[in-house]
Amino acid sequence: MAKFEFDDRALKKAVNDEVKKMAADLTKALSGLTARYQGRPVAEIKPEIQRVWARHTGGGDVTDPELTQFAEQIRDGGKVVVRLG
Repeated sequence: MAKFEFDDRALKKAVNDEVKKMAADLTKALSGLTARYQGRPVAEIKPEIQRVWARHTGGGDVTDPELTQFAEQIRDGGKVVVRLG
């Protein structure tokens, strides 16, 4: 019978690479909302951020403080930067 060896480092690298890609995709998608939502009320922007977040994370949620922070950045015309990990 063949012996199975688990490569923990390879798994961690694969997960880290995927998390970095997801953060970059979220950053791009959320920053893309600025053109449409700049100057709009935070309450109007939050549902759109949640929709984009869920789509890019397979249904995940963003915390309310983060949601508010992202919405304020978009409202003010700033760039959103997502850091996961």
